[in-house]
Amino acid sequence: MAFGYRLQSNPLVGKFTTKYLLPLGTRQIGDDVVFFNFGYEEDPPMGLPLASSDEPNRYCIQLYHVTASRVDLTGKRLLEVSCGAGGGASYIMRNLGPASYTGLDLNPASIDMCRERHQLPGLDFLQGDSQSLPFPDETFDAVINVEASHQYRDFPRFLDEVARVLRTGGHFMYSDSRRAPVVAEWEAALADAPLRKISERAIDEECKRGLAANARRTQEKLGHRLPAFMNSLIRYGMGVLDWDLRRAGGFSYRVYCFVKD
Repeated sequence: MAFGYRLQSNPLVGKFTTKYLLPLGTRQIGDDVVFFNFGYEEDPPMGLPLASSDEPNRYCIQLYHVTASRVDLTGKRLLEVSCGAGGGASYIMRNLGPASYTGLDLNPASIDMCRERHQLPGLDFLQGDSQSLPFPDETFDAVINVEASHQYRDFPRFLDEVARVLRTGGHFMYSDSRRAPVVAEWEAALADAPLRKISERAIDEECKRGLAANARRTQEKLGHRLPAFMNSLIRYGMGVLDWDLRRAGGFSYRVYCFVKD
């Protein structure tokens, strides 16, 4: 999820965000939900080559691509923790060459939808908890986690579980954000993890740009179906979201890659 945890301190803003901005910003409209993330876009544009069927989700896919392409996944056994609606799993399986891909999510309804929608050889989905991964030690060559860990009740335990299910030499590809007041705590947990950091990059501006591009696309798609006052309300709400983040001192969005020695 992109927004919910950041706005809980303001019930009015949180209610508006849940009802209007989250669907707008992450392009979750009707029954075609396949992603829950900010999105990612560079300046000049990244221009990632995509199939026509993937183009409507360009910015969310680009965030997955930037996260997953830290490592050559060809022939690897890959786990995604918190796979959500499965769009990232489908994209990576079709384009980056893993031998197998397991998408795990706590929500059984999400898993049911993923199994129905994303039927590809080597791709499977399983209900399970990020805090207690239902796999033996050293099962996977790589683990990926995109914009989900901010919701975990025990982030250090999740990192321990990632290290446990990774084989020696395996990689953890990770992207997420934190509000300014908890960035130091986040950094400390990552530093204490039983994994070695091999890369880190701040992508705040790219994710803001991706979110704005997602919002524009969705507004264009829905504009002819919405009354004028709703379009004005959505524009106002995006301003409220920006104000709320600035009031809290902003946020830091980063992409990492770790290895298990």
